[in-house]
Amino acid sequence: MASIDRTAYPRFQKQFSEKELSGCYELDNKELNFVRRNTRSDRGNLIMAIILKTRKQLGYFPALKEIPCQIISHISKQLNFASTLWQADEENDRKMLYRYRSACRKLLESSAFSEKGKKIIQISVRNAAHTMSDPADLINVAIEALANSNTELPAFSTLDRLIGHERHSVHKKLYIKVTATLTQHDRQKLDDLLQLQNAERITKFARMKKTPGPATLNNFRQWEKRLTQLDAILDPKPFLESVAFTKIRQFSAEALAYEISDMRGIHNEPKRYTLLLSFLYQTQVNTRDELVEMFLKLMKRIQNTARDNLKTLQEQHREMEEELIAVLGQVLQHAEENETNDILGKNIRELLEKKGGVEAVNVQFHQVAAYHHNNYLPFLWPAHISNRAVIFRVLESINIYSSTQDTSLLEALDFVCKHRNTRKDFLPPDIEINFTSQRWKSLIQKKDASTTVLDRRTLEVYVFIHLAEALQVGDLYVEYSGTYSDHRKQLMPWNECLERLPEYCRSLGLPETASEFVESLRQQLTTIADKTDLNFPDNSELSIDTDGIPHLKKQKAATSPEGIDDFKKEVYDRMPERHLLDILKNVQHWSNYTKSFGPPSGSDTKISNPASRYLFTVFGYGCNLGASQTARHAPKEIHRQTLRRINFQHINASKLETASNNVISEYARFDLPGFWGKSNVAIADGTQMELRKNNLLGEQHIRYGGYGGIAYHHISGEYIALFSHFISCGVWEAVYILDALLLNQSAYQLDTLHADTHGQSEPVFALAHLLGIKLYPRMRTWNDVAFYKPDAGIKYEHIDPLFTKTINWDLIETHWQDMMQVVLSIQAGKVLPSMLLRRLNSHNLRNKLYRAFRELGLVTRTMFLLRYISETDLRHTIRAETTKVESYNDFQDWISFGGKIIKSGDPVEQTKHIKYANLIANSIMLQNVADLTDVLDDMSSENFVITKELVGCLSPFIRDHIRRFGKYEVDMNEKPPDLTPRAVLINMENIK
Repeated sequence: MASIDRTAYPRFQKQFSEKELSGCYELDNKELNFVRRNTRSDRGNLIMAIILKTRKQLGYFPALKEIPCQIISHISKQLNFASTLWQADEENDRKMLYRYRSACRKLLESSAFSEKGKKIIQISVRNAAHTMSDPADLINVAIEALANSNTELPAFSTLDRLIGHERHSVHKKLYIKVTATLTQHDRQKLDDLLQLQNAERITKFARMKKTPGPATLNNFRQWEKRLTQLDAILDPKPFLESVAFTKIRQFSAEALAYEISDMRGIHNEPKRYTLLLSFLYQTQVNTRDELVEMFLKLMKRIQNTARDNLKTLQEQHREMEEELIAVLGQVLQHAEENETNDILGKNIRELLEKKGGVEAVNVQFHQVAAYHHNNYLPFLWPAHISNRAVIFRVLESINIYSSTQDTSLLEALDFVCKHRNTRKDFLPPDIEINFTSQRWKSLIQKKDASTTVLDRRTLEVYVFIHLAEALQVGDLYVEYSGTYSDHRKQLMPWNECLERLPEYCRSLGLPETASEFVESLRQQLTTIADKTDLNFPDNSELSIDTDGIPHLKKQKAATSPEGIDDFKKEVYDRMPERHLLDILKNVQHWSNYTKSFGPPSGSDTKISNPASRYLFTVFGYGCNLGASQTARHAPKEIHRQTLRRINFQHINASKLETASNNVISEYARFDLPGFWGKSNVAIADGTQMELRKNNLLGEQHIRYGGYGGIAYHHISGEYIALFSHFISCGVWEAVYILDALLLNQSAYQLDTLHADTHGQSEPVFALAHLLGIKLYPRMRTWNDVAFYKPDAGIKYEHIDPLFTKTINWDLIETHWQDMMQVVLSIQAGKVLPSMLLRRLNSHNLRNKLYRAFRELGLVTRTMFLLRYISETDLRHTIRAETTKVESYNDFQDWISFGGKIIKSGDPVEQTKHIKYANLIANSIMLQNVADLTDVLDDMSSENFVITKELVGCLSPFIRDHIRRFGKYEVDMNEKPPDLTPRAVLINMENIK
């Protein structure tokens, strides 16, 4: 049976704020007239009003005894009745309630749950069960279907039973369909995955769960061998052909979460084989991705090694350079002495003889010339030679195709592979290399007598380096991979986009045709440029020098309100001391965030006292203590094996996101965060997290000065953490800048994004504009960025020197359809912005889509820059908002008191670590906001001065009153008071 807590089945809250009561249970005139028209007594008025409002909120008629006193009292006041008039007597009022409920259904044009409702559930769940597995998700689908048909919800037990039956039926058919063509030999191969073979210490199933280490040559060889072994087991694709990809991923995740004993314990053979086939397929896909990732890192390392070798050689040849300069100086000295040509020639020859002769000096000259212009290309082959054998084997084991019409690089790859074993230095010019740069071409093409030949070694290195670049930007893709698959297949066909286009454009206020879109943009850019030029004389903070370079005066720090130090001290001194575990317990009581956790099957957990064990798991992994250290300090019933099993089987990244959203929903109920920022604003930034050198994701990065990855956070303008990614230090951070806003499922609806300097990229500006997101990055070097005119013929009186280029409107209009196809595919959930932005970067200048997005981004970025230099308030806001996320990064460091290094080499566990910490951070912020609200309420009753400015200087990141150490015990039976989100009473009278 699914837990009701994990579903969207509507129920009453424990406690309502005044705002929530007014928003949900306020009677309008139509409802008041309805109530009075259909009842004959005051008590009937009250009962009718209550069942009408609760039916509208819940989607069904609750039992009278379940209706909270707060709702009864609130509605009684509106009707001018005493709440004592309410008497919940379901049995004696049965006939009256039947009439009242029938009248409510007629008003709401709804129908009671019946056979029609069962049919609705069957149809919706059967369709959804082909892409979803979790019973809670399917129940939510059924609830939505019933709501759309205006049908009342049945009791949860009825809903759960119907969904369980339909889910079982769909899964049973799927299992049988997948395994129908499995031969006995195939079944034996799958069974062998779960058995120890030839005295091996672990099963193949356990070995398949291993994650790759760093991209060393040895690991590259091992992972190439791993793919060969996985492909030799069985090809799962024919068996899974009719199964949705999302379903394969769910079955694979279920198998991954199971221990070997769990898999052996599945006696339903079709189910067991389906899970194994899905897991095998996903492991093959992941292994291809990991091999490509290793290849990319190896090629990057080869180039870095070549650069380092060049630098070393340059240091060694510095003395030689000085000697040659000295020789040149002496030659010039002889020339200045007005010697005859004969004497000058004699003296120069003698000088050269002293230096070893003409030939020796000539050799020195060519050595210095070769390394003088930072040309590291000749050093690539020595760095590459040890890797070439395994690279060739990997490229043979994966299928690479072009996503563009240009196949010249693949033809060159085939040519290089064909000659991989030859010992010749030069190859015949049987391929065109016009796609190479002139620098590379001069190294590849050599003269041999009267013909041109190709340098085999240089050509091979060139092809591999550019193969890596093409895979990164998506010009090439790997068949049956994940991250490096063909992105074109993820886009919706244009005919489907056309159906969505009108409504999408209307919702964002965008024109629906290319010409109208361009004209609208042109007008917007013209208007804002005219306004900036007109207001320039009044803008005392902006100046433009004689070189046309703009300058802004340094912003003054915002002044703190008078008495802020005393106010903060008074508030923070009143904050109750709490232990971190108690905070997690309180927040669990208020939000029930652990309801999101559970076994991979989606059914209720069988472990005893699950909330307590889940809480210790969140604490241990979120604070980076780990299972062993947490168990050592926890009560005896908390074992490290239990914590590890819960972390591995019951909690994944998606469930942690859902749990965090439950906490955010409670946080959003309070008024206090509204004093700190806006609920529609998000701020993005990354911070480095140290890693052990046991994983593929970690990198040594000069920007961060250490080895690790980046925790890329999005927080709300009201401080609460919304979403986080864990990415490599070598990844362009802006790739993930928009993902969180589209993946956001929290109570906050976002349309404005602040970011650090990395957010100023043109494609990011363009994509944000088309997605209806206002992008306001912090631009440290804003005056180095080009401003673009709407038209070349326009001349501005004051700001004309700012503009150096003109927008190519034809390019935007020509590719408007391509850009809208991408955006509508993103909006439909077919592809994430990060998948697109990974391909739209400066390495992909030939890509027409990149050029179109870049041109659109130049328009929107110029409009932003014009506002940035004109509006002082905007600059202050950007600075203030981006400071918030820096404070959050510091808050995260405090939470991870178990250690700064993420120990796991598994990228899944690395991501979970970040999300565990987010959940703890949000829990602390919710507790702090609840405590601060109580403190401010007490201070207000004591006539302290409380102003908006003073309250706005507070923060939920405070932690001096929180204890983290000691014996870890928590009493789950001791419940905190219910949350009471009250308004913050602002007064201006200085009485105390």
